[in-house]
Amino acid sequence: MDLDPRQYENIAVNDNDIHNVVLSYLIHNCYNESVESFIACTGMKQQTDYLENMEKRKRIFQCALEGNALMAIELAEQLGPDILKNNKDLEFDLLSLHFVDLVCSKKCTEALEFAQIRLSPFGKEQKYMEKLQDFMALLAYKEPEKSPVFHLLSLEYRQQVADNLNRAILAHLNLPSYAAMERLIQQATVVRQCLTQETVKDEPPPFSLKDFLKS
Repeated sequence: MDLDPRQYENIAVNDNDIHNVVLSYLIHNCYNESVESFIACTGMKQQTDYLENMEKRKRIFQCALEGNALMAIELAEQLGPDILKNNKDLEFDLLSLHFVDLVCSKKCTEALEFAQIRLSPFGKEQKYMEKLQDFMALLAYKEPEKSPVFHLLSLEYRQQVADNLNRAILAHLNLPSYAAMERLIQQATVVRQCLTQETVKDEPPPFSLKDFLKS
């Protein structure tokens, strides 16, 4: 595929396109007040289909991010019973957040009981076995944050689970799972990789003394 960056130099950027990209990002991340302010400032037409259920999504997202995973599960099931029913990986990850919260609160007995009741059924499938072993390993440490699987306690892990839950809810509402800005970044990354590969192809091969002596 021949890609020439110069072909993009004279492409005009439409203000409406920029506004739609920014609005998509704000709606995707549930910045409701910013959405209202942005619409008012730009004079854009309010998109009721996107704004509907934003407050509910925001509350669910915040519950997952703050470690209140059981409440996030309850609210998600109220919004759509099939959201988690059709996504066992996400259900497992949310339940694991609650397990981690119990471990961090030094409620090890409660954490073990919770794992036996809610997490152990997932152990029937091989793909969950390794994850279960990692979570159970946290119980072996007085300071779980110093264990080899400390990343399971991190904000980054909770953020990842919360983001996945948000995308599942958006898909349930027949809305884009990724904001336009995220898709643009993904596309730009692919284009950059293609350009890099083309550049490497055009360059001469690296000098090899062994090949030179053979010639």
